[in-house]
Amino acid sequence: MLKHEKSKLSRTLSGNCKGIKKTRFKDDKAQACAQIFTNNSLDGVYSHGLNRFEVFADYVKQGLVNVDAEPTQIAKYGLLEQWDGNFGPGMLNASFCMQRAIDVAKENGIACIALKNTNHWMRGGTYGWQAADAGCISISFTNTIAIMPPWGAKKPTIGNNPLIIAVPHPNGHIVLDMAMSQFSYGKLQEYKLKEQELPYFGGYDANGELTKNPSAIYKTRRTLPVGMWKGSGLSIMLDLLVSILSGGSSTAKITQSDKETGISQVYMCINTKLFPNSQNIIDEIVAYTKSAETIEGQEIYYPGERTLHIRKENTERGIPVDEQMWNKLLNA
Repeated sequence: MLKHEKSKLSRTLSGNCKGIKKTRFKDDKAQACAQIFTNNSLDGVYSHGLNRFEVFADYVKQGLVNVDAEPTQIAKYGLLEQWDGNFGPGMLNASFCMQRAIDVAKENGIACIALKNTNHWMRGGTYGWQAADAGCISISFTNTIAIMPPWGAKKPTIGNNPLIIAVPHPNGHIVLDMAMSQFSYGKLQEYKLKEQELPYFGGYDANGELTKNPSAIYKTRRTLPVGMWKGSGLSIMLDLLVSILSGGSSTAKITQSDKETGISQVYMCINTKLFPNSQNIIDEIVAYTKSAETIEGQEIYYPGERTLHIRKENTERGIPVDEQMWNKLLNA
């Protein structure tokens, strides 16, 4: 396992963005994309940092990502706005829409920005941290291609639709970033690269048995929903919400092309200045949560706390980089 400083990884990724064949990535967009990939790796989400760049570059080469596209507003209903991502880079569309939600919430207290025709946003938590840094509570979610079976089925017909909830706090933001499966496909990839088993059952093998083998789950595409039937139901509800609010494509329509493009998303923000006692409430909840007696060898973390620890460690010691992925980047 290699380790690199944040600046080196960012420069290399930015250069590769501009160097993708058949593209016209402008310097500022290349740098913005590279920064998001780098920060994802910095925070320990390697599956959506450097390890995901190859997939992103392939989608750009295929013309599925329009590098010049900018989001355009198509409708406004009070504090709800609908935007069209015009198939631009998903990370840039997501950053734009979250900033738009922040701006509207700062002026009006609350905002809901719905986006259609966009691409993969990489780590959804990126935009939760963005909102929290701006002093806003946020709820954001996206649909995906069908990569998980509904509870009781064998064939994937629902998305692994991530849900992100962020609450700002001066001592460390509270940020929940969760897929609807026990392990996201990105996390499965991490364990595959390390040739390790999952710590808990993550899906089903070819014999229909629960397994901790990430390669077996990749082959069957039968991931285990979080909370079993509850995670399955939540995935369906998130798909309904993003498709209705944005007027965009549902998981069913996205899956028809066999490419994860043209997805739909929602970004909601609430200005925390409306709630001057919020910091005390957060402190009370965190303190009470951590007062529980722990299981031997375990620790209690609030959502986002481990991310803060990893960010600090990787900033000081360098970002761990998979050697295979790094060499692919250099030879691209």
